[in-house]
Amino acid sequence: MLVAPARVPATRRLAATLYGYAFLTDLVLLYPLYVLLFADTGLSVGQISSLFVLWAATGIVLEVPSGVWADAVSRRLLLCLAPLLAAAGFALWVLLPSYPAFAVGFLLWGAGGALRSGALEALVFTELERLGAADRYARLIGRTRTAEVLGAVGSGVLAGPVYALGGYLAVGVASVATCLLAAAVAARFPEHRRPPSAPVPGEPYGPRASAAPGEGPGDDEPGWLDSLRLGLREVRADRRVRAAVLLVAAVTAIWGGLDEYTGLLAADIGMAEVGVPLLLLLVWAGMTVGGLLAPLGERLSHRGYAGLLVFAAAATAAGALLRHPAAFVLLAAAFAAFQLATVLADVRLQARITGSARATVTSLAGMATDLTIVAFYAGYGLLAGAVGNPAAFAVAVLPYLLVALWLLTGRA
Repeated sequence: MLVAPARVPATRRLAATLYGYAFLTDLVLLYPLYVLLFADTGLSVGQISSLFVLWAATGIVLEVPSGVWADAVSRRLLLCLAPLLAAAGFALWVLLPSYPAFAVGFLLWGAGGALRSGALEALVFTELERLGAADRYARLIGRTRTAEVLGAVGSGVLAGPVYALGGYLAVGVASVATCLLAAAVAARFPEHRRPPSAPVPGEPYGPRASAAPGEGPGDDEPGWLDSLRLGLREVRADRRVRAAVLLVAAVTAIWGGLDEYTGLLAADIGMAEVGVPLLLLLVWAGMTVGGLLAPLGERLSHRGYAGLLVFAAAATAAGALLRHPAAFVLLAAAFAAFQLATVLADVRLQARITGSARATVTSLAGMATDLTIVAFYAGYGLLAGAVGNPAAFAVAVLPYLLVALWLLTGRA
């Protein structure tokens, strides 16, 4: 699909805003150090684990309500609020380091993540559709995931020097500053929406409508309950949308959970502590490549997408079981494939949503992913404790073979 020349600047502005927002959202210098902050404050491993559970639970509880709110009020508003909540949480951590402050900080951080999830994808797809450039969604979202990874890499590079200059306080101030910048960038997002039309035969959610340039949300926008009903109805009634929601959760959750344990895997295969960050950089490089490959990935058939998941699972298992630092090249290739598969699952979901409650449906997929990740954490902890991280990595990716089989049946 060709984009009208007059609308190319609008598409470029959307892309630039999106990449800047994604980069700044993950350029948080506390990321590599907050566990050390908790430990230095005197928290036990059990207390730290309870904070992670609280963080995950907050996201699960608020995921769908925030998506409904984005559809009913303003997606751009939620994208502005999300980093502000995170900034407040990080400020609490460094100004009042204690278990209660850490807990409140995680509540705020989890709430911010829930506000962003669903609203971002819905806003981007809706704006591209309005500009006649919906076919560019995969490219933009793929590059967005790359920008997020680069932000995380930047935080890892900068955290040490900033900590050496001013300790946790300096790291916290820098983290708050990047969150404030992210909120300022979010204010530049365009948002043009039209209230859904009355349902017509054959279109139970109302026909897809795009606002005219310059038109914002009207006074008769659907309310919170209306948006919730529309989103739930679309997922229940449309098998293709329901399958796309489940695919997002099935593809994203396991490798997203494994990412948290790659450092432990590197240590288990004999890598010295000083070399662990280098191996993690290799994995992050793979994720960066995977995001950039999204436009090519759109050409994959159902069989090709299933093959991509099988390759990623096999490369992960082989990379873990070889028990050698060089095998992290296989893990980098696997995570590149997983990143690509995740972007393509999101593209499939956005393309299948036809109703106005786009953020609500996307948040349902996010909640399903969060629930799956929590279950994965519990299962992985038991499995790794029994057989070790390398074997646990290999066993953890076996469900991807079932997902590939599901895709080959044509039910997804």
